[in-house]
Amino acid sequence: MFKKYISKLETVIALAQSLLTPKQFIFLSAVLVGISAAFAVIVLKTFAHWVFSFATYVSGILKLGFINSILPIIGILLTVFVVKRVLGGTIQKGTSQILYAVAKKASIIPKKQMYAQIVTSSLTVGLGGSAGLESPIVITGAAFGSNYAKKYNLSYKDRTLLIGCGVAAGIAAAFNAPIAGVLFAIEVLLVDVSISAFTPIMIAAATGALVSVIALDETILLSFKQQQTFNYHNIPFYVLLGLFTGFISVYYSRNFQRVEHFFARLKLSPYKKALFGSSILAILIFIFPTLFGEGYESIKTLSENNPGQLLENTLFSSFRNNSWALLLFVGCTMMIKVFATGITLSSGGNGGNFAPSLFLGSYVGFFFSKFLNLTGITKLPISNFTMVGMAGILSGLFHAPLTAIFLIAEITGGYNLMIPLMIVSSISFAISKRFEKHSMDVKNLAKKGHAFTSNKDTNILSTLDTNAIIQTDYLTVSPDENLEKLVDLISHSNQVIFAVVDKDKKMVGIVHFNTIREIIFNPYRVKFTLIKEIMIPPIEIISPEDSMETVMNKFEKAKVVFLPVLKDEKYYGFISKSIALEAYRTKLKSMTID
Repeated sequence: MFKKYISKLETVIALAQSLLTPKQFIFLSAVLVGISAAFAVIVLKTFAHWVFSFATYVSGILKLGFINSILPIIGILLTVFVVKRVLGGTIQKGTSQILYAVAKKASIIPKKQMYAQIVTSSLTVGLGGSAGLESPIVITGAAFGSNYAKKYNLSYKDRTLLIGCGVAAGIAAAFNAPIAGVLFAIEVLLVDVSISAFTPIMIAAATGALVSVIALDETILLSFKQQQTFNYHNIPFYVLLGLFTGFISVYYSRNFQRVEHFFARLKLSPYKKALFGSSILAILIFIFPTLFGEGYESIKTLSENNPGQLLENTLFSSFRNNSWALLLFVGCTMMIKVFATGITLSSGGNGGNFAPSLFLGSYVGFFFSKFLNLTGITKLPISNFTMVGMAGILSGLFHAPLTAIFLIAEITGGYNLMIPLMIVSSISFAISKRFEKHSMDVKNLAKKGHAFTSNKDTNILSTLDTNAIIQTDYLTVSPDENLEKLVDLISHSNQVIFAVVDKDKKMVGIVHFNTIREIIFNPYRVKFTLIKEIMIPPIEIISPEDSMETVMNKFEKAKVVFLPVLKDEKYYGFISKSIALEAYRTKLKSMTID
């Protein structure tokens, strides 16, 4: 029955495509992709919230404090089971795969990502894994956009645009923050978007937020209504908070990577690794229950008038009225969060770092302001610092200050904190960028040479294949031949450059027409001059494995228009700078989203 309705819907969309102009069809597609991404958010958020409520109820009524520790073990083991038995043994994690798909895979994302992320992350995070649902939501939305575009034979540019629509709708629906959704899609993923391409992305984000508001219980979303007045006298402390969140972002990023490397080196089967990691996570959650799941409930608690509620139903419940004990609990949780999230994802669970960054940011902001208040140095509005801290960590980890500023502004229900948000986000970003060149999601891509950054030239060059522009049909000459042979080749071909190779095909030099122009009109010199006497060594050598960015750098350094290519230390062909630039221009035209 379900397939029947899907088939009818596809027929209607195909009919609409034939009746509408290409731009009108993209607008319609943005709405449909936005709706799809929003429903993915509703499924994920509702399930995660239901499990959290269930675990809290059981823990409170039956006095079983360990129930929150058992559930993550079950969730991670079930995730590994689904990955192995249903998803072919592997699943890609993190939004970096979207960047890679745009850069290297013509914006084609596998179909299984339309459901794989929902299933696995709901099991991991829904059952208490200390990670976030936003990254799976973003990947799912991107997969909807990519596969929708593929279904209706849209171009690479339109596929990429609809990926952005799915991403924007996912973030917008998850937080009821359409502006943040648009900015995240453009700031983090689609760095080369023209102004005219904003319209479909805005339509998708608005659609996602609207569907979320209509169908999703508002209490499930992360939102704040209480705010204290912004006092400009506190600006120096917001500057300090920006520095603090910047360094904490670096701490989180580096330690998360250390945890990943530790689990990658473990010689254990997937199930044993999952059991080992989730058992450690269970201990951490037993001691610090706020590490359970996304942690959004504890963020709301911190921003309210009675943050001591965090210590209820914990080993430290007797200290819930002790401000210093609460501060110590928050500080320890703040520093341990990275290990809880790293273990969750590295041991086999699925999720992301978006929610952990907000969790960490709120704890950092609370710790910073509460500490200064308790020491009597000043009197700061703790709820404001708690919320602004989220923007600082989000900006530092993802290198996305605009997204951080407007996301927190939207979920707090106004723009009263805009000035401190801008201060903290920009300083945190600057600090993080100073010590970490790439954001968390781009780090692993960068290590593999696949970084897709805000440098437009680098992005385009990374999509070009060096092998595709190597010309292997160039004629060659021997070093012991005289110039008569070379003159004959020149007169019967369009070549202006020749590789000089020995009998083993090893290149010993090159000859360019310009260097022998004067000689070829002298019959005597042509007859009695050997090629090895006038050949010159190449200034730079290209390998087929070199990236196009490396190739263009070598052209720039050598100041020539042809470079020889060696494969296995033998002559293979030439690369022409004009052909390389033409390939660049063609790709630039195809990648410009307008």
